[in-house]
Amino acid sequence: MTTGIWAEIGKGIYETLYMTFISTGVAYMIGLPLGVLLFTTRKSKYWLAQYANGVLGTVVNILRSVPFLILMIFVIPLTKAIIGKSYGSVATIVPLTIAAFPFVSRMVESALNEVDGGVIEAAHSMGASMMQIIRKVLLPEAMPALINGATITITNVLGYSAMAGAIGGGGLGAIAINHGYYRFNTTTMIYCIAILVALVMGIQFVGTKSSILSDHRLR
Repeated sequence: MTTGIWAEIGKGIYETLYMTFISTGVAYMIGLPLGVLLFTTRKSKYWLAQYANGVLGTVVNILRSVPFLILMIFVIPLTKAIIGKSYGSVATIVPLTIAAFPFVSRMVESALNEVDGGVIEAAHSMGASMMQIIRKVLLPEAMPALINGATITITNVLGYSAMAGAIGGGGLGAIAINHGYYRFNTTTMIYCIAILVALVMGIQFVGTKSSILSDHRLR
């Protein structure tokens, strides 16, 4: 491959990581409190909270059910309104975030469900408020599961970012399609795939190690 292609691949790696981590960060800003809300309202004895849980759960399930490429096309007007254009790595952050935050909310809810109910009851019996229980009991106890969930989310978003290259999303996916598939350059496609696999393996390795280090039960 030429020097120009390697420069494009280097730029593609940067764009892919930029899209992945920015959109994942924004998705967690939305999905983390939403996941906590889904958990707490499901446990609530009040009908209004249970009703809110049903509505939120339905919205989350609908968003999770839409294939990413269809979602990306559907939110083009929103992307243009926020970013000013519908193509490129920055614009792709909008659909990536919308695709990721429902998944994040369910991952957070699932992680909180794994916390021992006895620990929550003990904190409640000592007079801790709901906010204190969430901050000092639920989230710290669920941290290993939350990190594992974050690792899965990042790798999923990385895959979505590669798919976004099919419709002008930028990154390694765009290079694999534009410089590899359309130009019948199998070598470029193989290199892009190999780099994506290496990125996923690296993220998974760091996530697994971080989860083990955060688990106080293993100390």
